[in-house]
Amino acid sequence: MKIIVIGGTGLIGSQVVENLKRQGHEAVAASPASGVDATTGEGLVEVLKGAEVVVDVTNPPVFTPDGVLAFFTASGQHLAEAERSAGVSHHVALSIVGVDRPEAYGFYIKGKLAQEALIRDSGVPFTIVRATQFFEFLKGIADAGTSGDEVRVTSKTLQPIAAAEVAAYVAEVASSAPANGVVEIAGPERIPLADAVRRRLEALGDPRKVVADDTATYFGAVIADDTLVPRDEAYRRATTTFSTWLADQAQA
Repeated sequence: MKIIVIGGTGLIGSQVVENLKRQGHEAVAASPASGVDATTGEGLVEVLKGAEVVVDVTNPPVFTPDGVLAFFTASGQHLAEAERSAGVSHHVALSIVGVDRPEAYGFYIKGKLAQEALIRDSGVPFTIVRATQFFEFLKGIADAGTSGDEVRVTSKTLQPIAAAEVAAYVAEVASSAPANGVVEIAGPERIPLADAVRRRLEALGDPRKVVADDTATYFGAVIADDTLVPRDEAYRRATTTFSTWLADQAQA
């Protein structure tokens, strides 16, 4: 199959492309660097010619409330229009476990909800893959919560996951029939976010002090202990533990 990966040069997208190629598919990485910009529609008509599946793993370049919403709204509208015109038979999008829970309603979640709504209304068969937070983003979370030499993050638990396992699952979904609904993937263990951030910074030799603060927001929302984790067992459980991932990073 010809499968277009929008955002195919990023952390997840590049690995999705490689997984699909190993499966024998014609996987094309599409991004602004290759002349394809979903937020403006530039290059979509050309790149989608002959495509059966589109995978969207894009992220906004600027994390502000207005910027995130504008990004997901514009890209969702342009992708839906181009996919209908091209006769795409399956749209796969990467989203977030817990995105539909009111207590998770920060500015980034608002953007993802808008994206999911556009996908459902597009008329294109779809699968939304909701994943938990990536191990790779823990330092970014620390940076966002830093004031001086302190990092304030919530101690509520997440179920973080290695990006490689998310990418492999997205590729598996892309080569399968549309679910016309949501599937989920999560890491193998629940970890207090403050502990995970502390361990990541320690592994990096970063001297910042991590302070557990349950009033600290997570992408604009104050979360509960089960806000961003699966609430039933109907999900793909990844196998890479945080300790294993940290050890692998140290050896890389």
